[in-house]
Amino acid sequence: MSGTITKVSGPLMVAEGLADANVSDVVRVGASGLIGEILNMTGDQASIQVYEETSGLGPGDKVITTGLPLSVELGPGMLDNIYDGIQRPLPEMRALTGDSITRGANVPALNRNKKWDFTATASVGAHLAAGDELGTVQETSAILHRIMVPPGLSGTLKSIQSGSFTVTDTVAVLTDEKGVDHELPMMQRWPVRIARPYAKKYVPSRPMNSGQRIIDTLFPIAKGGTAAVPGPFGSGKTVVQHQLAKWSDVDIVIYIGCGERGNEMTDVLMEFPELKDPRNGEPLMKRTVLIANTSDMPVAAREASIYTGITIAEYFRDMGYDVAVLADSTSRWAEALREISGRLEEMPGEEGYPAYLASRLAQYYERAGVVKCLGSEDREGSITAIGAVSPPGGDISEPVSQATMRIVKVFWGLDSALAYARHFPAINWLTSYSLYIDNLRAWYTEQFGESYIKNREKALRILQEESELQEIVRLVGQDALSADDRLTLETARMIREDFLQQNAFVDEDAYSSYLKQYRLLSMVLEYDALCRDALLKNADMNKLFGIPVRERIGRAKMADPNAFNEVYDDIEKQMKAEINDVIAGGEEV
Repeated sequence: MSGTITKVSGPLMVAEGLADANVSDVVRVGASGLIGEILNMTGDQASIQVYEETSGLGPGDKVITTGLPLSVELGPGMLDNIYDGIQRPLPEMRALTGDSITRGANVPALNRNKKWDFTATASVGAHLAAGDELGTVQETSAILHRIMVPPGLSGTLKSIQSGSFTVTDTVAVLTDEKGVDHELPMMQRWPVRIARPYAKKYVPSRPMNSGQRIIDTLFPIAKGGTAAVPGPFGSGKTVVQHQLAKWSDVDIVIYIGCGERGNEMTDVLMEFPELKDPRNGEPLMKRTVLIANTSDMPVAAREASIYTGITIAEYFRDMGYDVAVLADSTSRWAEALREISGRLEEMPGEEGYPAYLASRLAQYYERAGVVKCLGSEDREGSITAIGAVSPPGGDISEPVSQATMRIVKVFWGLDSALAYARHFPAINWLTSYSLYIDNLRAWYTEQFGESYIKNREKALRILQEESELQEIVRLVGQDALSADDRLTLETARMIREDFLQQNAFVDEDAYSSYLKQYRLLSMVLEYDALCRDALLKNADMNKLFGIPVRERIGRAKMADPNAFNEVYDDIEKQMKAEINDVIAGGEEV
């Protein structure tokens, strides 16, 4: 079915003669066949957002509807790849059109020529339901790709064969209850704006280990949880996202560069193939899908890129994998919504954003979670959604930040003052929070006993007390404080500098296991407890602060990850001996 353009306004156009078209249908626009999507219908008039540059289009140009919603292709070949916002493979587009991608270029998301080794695991005659495994493909050295019965289909397996196939070749035939045969290739298609189905959703109960101490210990996120990383320009949002992508203990990483600068995606592209996965030693790209819709790419595709990423994540979740979706940033996605909404002449909400901004954000984040996957097998998968927020001027009272904070359960507030002081990650411990602590308490207690949560609570209390004492120090100076209060300031400084601060460029410090984090914080808090006991016994405060082991405590985070237990045991032994010497009136140091 075809129509005719009557109006063009940037990426938005209006076409008439499309009475039989539906909202969300994909259309081809103009002689170049530009990709667009119908946003709304009024009679036979359709408002269309075009995902490519629209210069040169005008009234009278043709619009042809495909009759299908905007969908992604799901199957072997997605990992170790980079797509644009509507799942066009950028390496193949470059090979086809050169460095400057031409308009209307149409390249399938999954390579139609590459053959994959398919190993059948289902048996002929078996009754299979949606989500049941047909076979497997070793897509990369790190990930085994499960080929599953598509949602909405079930029946008896009529035939299946192992061998080398393309993603469009038939690998199995399924006969449904009506006796109709369905040829099943390795590829599925799924509309990006519709969440993929699952059997059951669970409350998240396992933490996601990011290797970042301030995140894992103070403000943890659960696998299947949601988090926001807001902060002003230069505070380290992108670096935090990169660290999470590198070190998080998930099976798959979907990194969405949504409206940010192109050089940031270039950093990812250059760095990830060289990084080794700490779990298997393989290149990190072997378990990563990159979606690049940078600030110089079409604004409409920026809006679609978020949904493209989360749909790919749901597909891998349905295989039983833990997936992390990192969106950088949802503010740029919201700006795309605002631009399209303005061109549609919709009634604006706060600061010009559409009135449905909060509901669209909620629709995105609610697709995260821990689920029981479809199928007769007992598979569980999870999607952890983490979105960076870039509020103008760092003002988190603006609509995108506030709407996000009402939805997510973890808030890692970045602080430009910490970033300028070279304290990274620049997460402010006074404004950040995690609402998953109660859900994760049982896991921490099982692994480390009750002391893990107690140490966390004590560290946060000391940091809060430090903030209150700093007001007094600014007025009357540190010498006016009692010995206990000065010890609080000293311990807080140790927590900040020796525990929370991390150096991403030092291998020993870039990543910390839970056990290392637990031992390191316990050591700092033990120093605090021993010193308070010593002060009660009239020990000299200045001598306590000057004992030689203090330098070893400060360097303890750089200890070899394979030998930190022995190092920490030795430091604790030395610390007790030196503090006892001070109590006993030993030599002045």
